[in-house]
Amino acid sequence: MSNRALKKLQPQTDAYSLPDVDLLDNTDVTDDLPCHSRKGKQKKPANLFAVLMENGDEDKDNEPVDEASGACERIEDGSTNSGKKKRPKKKKKKKQDVTHEVSTSPVEVEDEVEASIQEVNRILGNSGFSLEDSSKEANVELSLTLKALLSVEYKNLNADAEMRKIFGSHVVQAEHGRGRHRNRTSQRSGRLVQPKENWPVFGRTGLSMTMMHQADSKKAGAGNSQCFTFEHSPQYQQVQFLFLDAVQSYNPQNIANIIHEHPYHIDSLIQLSEIFRMSEDLQTAVDLIERAIHVFEYAFHPLFNIATGNCRLDFRRQENRAFFLVLFKHLVNVGQRGCNRTALEFCKLLLNLDPDGDPLCVLLMIDFYALRSEQYTFLIRMYEEWESSRNLLQLPNFAFSVPLAMFHLAGENENYVQKADEMLADALLMFPGLLMPLLNKCGICPDKEVSNHSFFGASSQSSQSPALLQLVTLYVNRCHACWKEPEVLFWLEKVVKSTLQRVDAGDPRVQNFAEKRKMRYQGTPRNIYRHFIISEIKDATATLPPELVNTPVLTYDPLPPQDAVVSYTRPQRPRAAEQNVNPLSLFVRSLLPNFGLQEAELDTAVAGIGVGGLGEAEDPDYQEHNELRRGVGALMNAMRDLLNNIRLAPPPVENGQIGQEEEEEERDGEADDEEWN
Repeated sequence: MSNRALKKLQPQTDAYSLPDVDLLDNTDVTDDLPCHSRKGKQKKPANLFAVLMENGDEDKDNEPVDEASGACERIEDGSTNSGKKKRPKKKKKKKQDVTHEVSTSPVEVEDEVEASIQEVNRILGNSGFSLEDSSKEANVELSLTLKALLSVEYKNLNADAEMRKIFGSHVVQAEHGRGRHRNRTSQRSGRLVQPKENWPVFGRTGLSMTMMHQADSKKAGAGNSQCFTFEHSPQYQQVQFLFLDAVQSYNPQNIANIIHEHPYHIDSLIQLSEIFRMSEDLQTAVDLIERAIHVFEYAFHPLFNIATGNCRLDFRRQENRAFFLVLFKHLVNVGQRGCNRTALEFCKLLLNLDPDGDPLCVLLMIDFYALRSEQYTFLIRMYEEWESSRNLLQLPNFAFSVPLAMFHLAGENENYVQKADEMLADALLMFPGLLMPLLNKCGICPDKEVSNHSFFGASSQSSQSPALLQLVTLYVNRCHACWKEPEVLFWLEKVVKSTLQRVDAGDPRVQNFAEKRKMRYQGTPRNIYRHFIISEIKDATATLPPELVNTPVLTYDPLPPQDAVVSYTRPQRPRAAEQNVNPLSLFVRSLLPNFGLQEAELDTAVAGIGVGGLGEAEDPDYQEHNELRRGVGALMNAMRDLLNNIRLAPPPVENGQIGQEEEEEERDGEADDEEWN
């Protein structure tokens, strides 16, 4: 390299090699610089001004006294001494000017800074607090916040990116049907989902987000975090009322008509997605859920940042519940496509919105996606940080998944070998009824020593409470694939046999765990029931209690919280019994084949949505309405019996005899009456 090239590179090298500056916040300036700038052990100046002065001294030695006049002379002469064209050194002149403006030496500047810090510390000395300590604590808190357990990374929310890593870009393009033609309509790109080409033109939806006041945030359990809420405009509320009428009609075409007029109405998208899913059109069902997420993301508040983990949403508000629901459905959809890392990231996002309440009980599924995406360190860290406050090992999924994660990391960390065996043994002692269903689901036939033992036999399964049986069934049906690996099965067999030896030896922990099972799992929280319903795992849904199975559940708002916060209510509609008070109109309607009292029942159920209940049980006028309904029903049954028993009188005959044809007609009429009755 020539001297000229070295001379050009010299200022850049000095600029990257900035020294460590001891400022008030004790921040190392070199933290934001490239790694190669920190190489070497040369002694650096004390502050930034020393760098400028040092560079200025070097520039003075290497350039003429009057650079501007020298450049003018070279232009006039048209030649130079070296015969080469030289560039004017403007940047160096700026550095010289800055150097001349600074009149203090680097030692003096450093002394002034240290003197200021010492003076502040002297003033705050009585309280035992120093400015340096506060800055260090602030930096530590900031680093902990940035490295929070549930911190969300935007790059991991893109399911298409994960699909490209697994299958390649050509598969993703074929799945979405993307050709050479780009979408002509301008769609706003998002972080959660990417808009599709076939989506309608996006406009004003009437959905917005606001920040709650400090008092409301404390009521919502936000703590030191910021609590937000979605809001519906008056126009959006009118569409919501039309949607309730469409649901009441039992006609899916009415919901499709609302989507045609208002293509970004949230509840209509959720309900129509469920209809397409039941008709096995999964691609359209997934597309509608993604469209709903895009609407929510478009309405985010400028301060609502999902990556920080400090933004909260109150699930009790009816406008917010749909956002939880579409995120849950979306993570299940991407998980079914094999994008387990993306599904895990959406699990973190759902927990960030309400980590204390966990309204959809994401804790029952986050371990599954952590295992499938091989994020074993995250699962172990979650157990270590949350076990003391949330007792995660009381859930069967964490009791079995955490030692499984340690088993996979045993090759990297030898401490996990023994700890995984101990935790799995404790899980088998605490939940003995889980082993046999897990082996049956994996297609494994245990040996006679295990199958004939009373501890893991049928008695252990029958002794489980209904609440515990639901959790065990959910885990087995969801996570059985994680236990099918041969090395995992060998490890499970080894621990099971050692556990049976402890049981036969009379280990006191066996009785201790049995007492804990009897004391706990006496009831199932509402959020777990909500998780069972929207997960749609058939074996787990079959374990729901009859009172919940027989209760109508709304797809767009399953099991609303009992302390729901209502921002607006649907206008009172006249009921069918109040509209048709005329007996003649009731009689005419009773002749119709589709006559029934379902409309009144739906009115009662929809009225229950407003107060956050399950339907008619929470309607204050239910008893009175029920009596009226029974009375109208009894009247309609009596009128039907009257119509069936009516017999027309035969026409009079002059001779007093009935002809043969008339007798046959009479006999046919009697036979018809008998069949009718």
